[in-house]
Amino acid sequence: MSLITSLMTVAAEESHALPMSPFAYAGIALAVFAALGFVVFTYRDVANRHSDKVSQGHDDHHTPGH
Repeated sequence: MSLITSLMTVAAEESHALPMSPFAYAGIALAVFAALGFVVFTYRDVANRHSDKVSQGHDDHHTPGH
């Protein structure tokens, strides 16, 4: 028997119970994704808040004389 087969057999024999229900893990993941989605949602339209400053013709990436 090879080493990999032995390790797979030992791993299959040991039973590890989850500390929580699988639905609890799904709920935690859903809460994390909802929180991250809210953070992303709060940054929408940020570029347009200062569009009056950008539309005056100022280009911050252009240095004078170049």
